[in-house]
Amino acid sequence: MGATVVPSSFADAAQALALAAQSNQPVRITGGGTKLHWGARGAAESLVLHTTGLDATLEHNPGDLMAIFQAGVPLDRLGAELAEHGQMLAIDPPPLPAGSTIGGVFATGDSGPLRHRYGQPRDLILGVTVALSDGTIAKAGGKVIKNVAGYDLAKLFTGSFGTLGLIMSLSVRLHSLPVATATAFGASDDAGRLRDGAVRLARAPLELDALDVAWHGGRGRLLARVGGREAVRRAGRGEQLMREAGLDEVGVSDDDAELWARQRAGQRSAGQAILHVAARPTQLPELIAAADRAAATLVGRAALGISYLEVEPERIDELRHRLPAGSVSTVLDLPEAHRDRISPWEEPPAPLAELMRSVKHRFDPAGICNPGVFVAGI
Repeated sequence: MGATVVPSSFADAAQALALAAQSNQPVRITGGGTKLHWGARGAAESLVLHTTGLDATLEHNPGDLMAIFQAGVPLDRLGAELAEHGQMLAIDPPPLPAGSTIGGVFATGDSGPLRHRYGQPRDLILGVTVALSDGTIAKAGGKVIKNVAGYDLAKLFTGSFGTLGLIMSLSVRLHSLPVATATAFGASDDAGRLRDGAVRLARAPLELDALDVAWHGGRGRLLARVGGREAVRRAGRGEQLMREAGLDEVGVSDDDAELWARQRAGQRSAGQAILHVAARPTQLPELIAAADRAAATLVGRAALGISYLEVEPERIDELRHRLPAGSVSTVLDLPEAHRDRISPWEEPPAPLAELMRSVKHRFDPAGICNPGVFVAGI
């Protein structure tokens, strides 16, 4: 681990990157440090740049449903501030370990069950202020939802794992907190019935906030959450659709926080590996069959085809080999002892890899920002 810098201003952060570039020092950009084990190991850094000193709420316009936060604002503090105004930033990644920052969540593209309705982080970002490795401070986007100028830059940095530069602040769209929530649930040992139930619910005019699936030990369940004053009544319609799909143990809960906390917790593992898989929603039975053969468990977004499989690290290669055709996988949590053996990323097609390297060179010509952490050694 190299020297540590915790800038407290945009100018200091940009200067730290510029000085590192001048001396060809690799820089590890990080927020709360909760996802340092994500991505490839990368080059040995000589400078660690923490965003935790950039922790101010720069602006919050409740009437416009937007806010601007510096990248080091902790996600839990942000949520509490917005809740005072009856609002939320509609991303809900797993809360543990503590210390996650908004910049880190957007840089890694992390998300939770609310992705079903509200999308992933790149769908909620309006603008961004970044520092590049030559010391340039660049801004893109605007403060209101109607302003589309510069969206591409903001979305480009979202999910880039800090390999293009340092996100210093983000302008984001907000949503109202639901006054109440209720969840319809059903279970089955038949993965096809879970898929069919998810299809019925996704097509129904229920305006679901979340539609999730879980599978463990040969049995699974479907969860459908709605919000609003008539949440219980609308969840009752979801319960009916689950019965029609042949699910059992069907019911409705208006005290559903623990149900969704378990779903989010299934996206992380303290001692095993987590394989993030993107597949077609209709391939859920095939994905569950692959999970069973590798003794893996699964949680995921049933209508989006996004799943998180917890598996023993020694069986990752086996599990990847059994995944449905056309799916894409990324290893997230992985014990340190296995990081040199297992690549977190699948190798992209050569033309795509070359395009990505060109983008990296355009924004970070010095090649110092989190080098080697991202796809294709970027």
